[in-house]
Amino acid sequence: MSFVSALVVLVAAGVSFLTTAPALADAGVECTATKGAVVAVDFGPFGGSVERGCDPTPTTGYELLHDAGFSTTGTQHDGPAFICRIGYGPFNSGTQYPTSDKESCVLTPSATAYWSYWIASPGQDEWTYSQYGAMDRKLKDGDVDAWVYGGTDIGGTTGRPTFSPDDVRAGGTHTPDPGGTPTGAPGKVDVTAAATWLKGRLTDGERIVDDGATTPNHSLTADTAYALAAVDGKSATLDKVTDFLAAHVGDFAYPSGTGQAPDATAVARLALLAEITERDPRAFGGHDLIDALTANVCAAGPESGDATPGCTAKGDFRSSSYAEGQALSVLALLRAGVTPPAATVDRLTQLQCKDGGITGILIRPGEYCDGDPATTGLVALVLHKADGHEDAVAKARTYLTQGQRADGAFLGYTGSTTGSITATAYAAQALRALGDSGRADAAVGWLSRQQLKDGGFGFEEGATDPAVYPTPPAVLAGAGTSLVTLTTQRTEPPSTPPATPTGTPTTPAPGVGPDLNKGVAYLTSAANLRQGQYYTAGTGSARADFGLTIDGAYALAATGLDNARLRGIVDLLDHRGKDGEGRTVDDWTGIGTAYAAGGSIGKTALLAEAVGRDPRHFAGHDLVAALAKAVCAEPSTAPDRSCAAKGAYTYAPSVFAQSLAVMAQLRAGEKAAAAQPIAYLKSLQQPSGAWPSLIPSTKDSDVDSTAIAAMTLDLAGGAEADRAVAKALAWIASRQLADGGFPGAAGDSVNSAALAVQGLSLDAGKYSARITKARKFLASQQNSDGGFNVAKGGQRGSDLRASTQAVGGATGISFGRLERSLTGTSAQPTPSPSGSAPDIITTGPGGAGDGGTTANGGGGGGVLASTGAQVGALAAIAALLMLAGWRTVIVARRRTDSGSGR
Repeated sequence: MSFVSALVVLVAAGVSFLTTAPALADAGVECTATKGAVVAVDFGPFGGSVERGCDPTPTTGYELLHDAGFSTTGTQHDGPAFICRIGYGPFNSGTQYPTSDKESCVLTPSATAYWSYWIASPGQDEWTYSQYGAMDRKLKDGDVDAWVYGGTDIGGTTGRPTFSPDDVRAGGTHTPDPGGTPTGAPGKVDVTAAATWLKGRLTDGERIVDDGATTPNHSLTADTAYALAAVDGKSATLDKVTDFLAAHVGDFAYPSGTGQAPDATAVARLALLAEITERDPRAFGGHDLIDALTANVCAAGPESGDATPGCTAKGDFRSSSYAEGQALSVLALLRAGVTPPAATVDRLTQLQCKDGGITGILIRPGEYCDGDPATTGLVALVLHKADGHEDAVAKARTYLTQGQRADGAFLGYTGSTTGSITATAYAAQALRALGDSGRADAAVGWLSRQQLKDGGFGFEEGATDPAVYPTPPAVLAGAGTSLVTLTTQRTEPPSTPPATPTGTPTTPAPGVGPDLNKGVAYLTSAANLRQGQYYTAGTGSARADFGLTIDGAYALAATGLDNARLRGIVDLLDHRGKDGEGRTVDDWTGIGTAYAAGGSIGKTALLAEAVGRDPRHFAGHDLVAALAKAVCAEPSTAPDRSCAAKGAYTYAPSVFAQSLAVMAQLRAGEKAAAAQPIAYLKSLQQPSGAWPSLIPSTKDSDVDSTAIAAMTLDLAGGAEADRAVAKALAWIASRQLADGGFPGAAGDSVNSAALAVQGLSLDAGKYSARITKARKFLASQQNSDGGFNVAKGGQRGSDLRASTQAVGGATGISFGRLERSLTGTSAQPTPSPSGSAPDIITTGPGGAGDGGTTANGGGGGGVLASTGAQVGALAAIAALLMLAGWRTVIVARRRTDSGSGR
């Protein structure tokens, strides 16, 4: 919705504080005016200059930043897609700004202080506020990007860079070296050949025995099992290997006897194998492996006088000795749905050296630290999964990007001059998980060139003899997965959408419009709706975008064309199912925490109400009570930005978020509790009849926000509200363009047109001709795959956020009146995953679960409402758009105007 888009836009558009055209930093591989894409980052607000770099083979705006030598950090809530901090190696040793004392990067930053994103096409010398998030902007040769820190409104009328695109193009821009994209040829690891080679190394088809030895190597046997799981999924061979290890838990995990403390590394390997193969780690081979880990955490190190054997420092898993064992133990607990003791995770961060690398030995704090890429990659994966240590992950990522050779390889240790298979494999896994797909692909390309004819891998480049030890991690990297995401589940192949709808639109808007059957087929396709239950925060991401997912559910509810998929989404949320990063809808709403986002809570509650679920008992919470608690009694004072005003909801940055939360309270029968939020919403209406996008108001006028506010006041009822609605609809109608569309942050916006249809349908008799014209516009922006463009004349191609809003909005059904019965549907089974890097969806204890920047755009969701926000503007707005999962939306779409980001 417009609101989300606006937030994204705000986030994307920052103020440059340079008053003269700055000198631009150059170094490395040349780009020209017609070859490669160029990016400039203005560090003026932090005492620096404008730094510049390029990518000779441009892909996305996000990759351009990193390939040009910049490092970024996303918000904890939204993930890497929402860029909260930017650093550059030559400037203050790569310190990322704003620093943590200025911005926590937990939630979406304020619209007055964020990194805004500006773009210019080839030959263009004027900046345009980006309608896309950096991950969604598809670059071509000659494009120019800029990032400036500060603020702007959703139209990008303020806060432009103080330098021009031609300033950035001038002077022969270069790609830094190191830091640029590796230039090694792409390639794919033949994982099937590697798995076949590994099977040939198994003695009796069940265990690995080292050359010249007679006893099994249990560690390599487990590693081999991981590789087989990645390539074959469930198989007779994997079952045989797993059964062997289950029968030898005592031999492997308890080398001193079952009455003694276990080897934590061995226990973790076995627990991970159990979790990967869908067995129970609490009853694997007759042992509770999870209890064995949690019961053997060191309370202190030797310096405290504690003589407990196997303890180097507080937080160690006993007898781990190496960072690998510590990391695998933490991961095993995470994958089992158990929160690791905080000291065990903190211990991993204590192993990080000043340069960001992580040492392989469990050193004591203050001891000599020398990192290596393999350990850094593994620990970064685990810390990323654990959440809450984004600074350490960002430093690790910078270490890896700076250490990658031009051919894609990584060295095994300090002082080495030879590429290492294991180091490159683990680095590739981490980079892919952190969003650096270009670098991950380069690393895999190098691995593919090191694969030997028989399918195995040697220890380092140029090796002629294969070995078991380096082959499994290379297989996981080649398969695009890691121990964090690996499972033997497989996703069912895409099914053909039903030829006839499973339901009928409740009240289709009049006139010719888009093909809703095709639109629903696009929204529910296996490529978009992961495991039939959620949308992700970007290509290759395992993180669910819960705000966007709820937008999709609204669209399905409005059409009634796939109630089975709708129930799958609702059940995921209601049961607090986990995404591939172990996050649940609680992580998106922040419910029960200091960062509870009223808009996100309201958006979730509204979905429950729309499908007949009880919002007082949904997702393990009383969402109605949580909404009442989220109403601000007074505005907060800086630096606390939780409450914009009396009657606003906590961390609700937009009119969209405010509106969705009000609707949820009203539909729950809580009119008295919603009185102050309604009064605040009314106070934001301008004399023209329009509403602004953001809260506090920036005094702009926005179609999306006006439409959602009108729907809200229509639900509230009363003479005063009716007058406000009539005035709002008249203003919306006056904004219609000649082609039937409506202006939004992304231009002639699909998102805005869809919301306008919903708003004008409140008085369909009066505005029928305009509704018909708007629906025809939507039809003109529908692509052959059923999805919709973000805007007319903009970047072409179907966008999930725009499509959710277009499909639902085209029906004309108000969010305040949306209803869809799930009676007659059955619980949707979690599909057996397919693909090399399947997502994992689990539930928390007792089925309730514990504990969610864009397929096509968004971050992880948050305060910004995905529905209705114009993604292009949403970066900043995302923060504002709480209800749609604004943080996610914003980030993701920088933020796109697609409209699902509110």
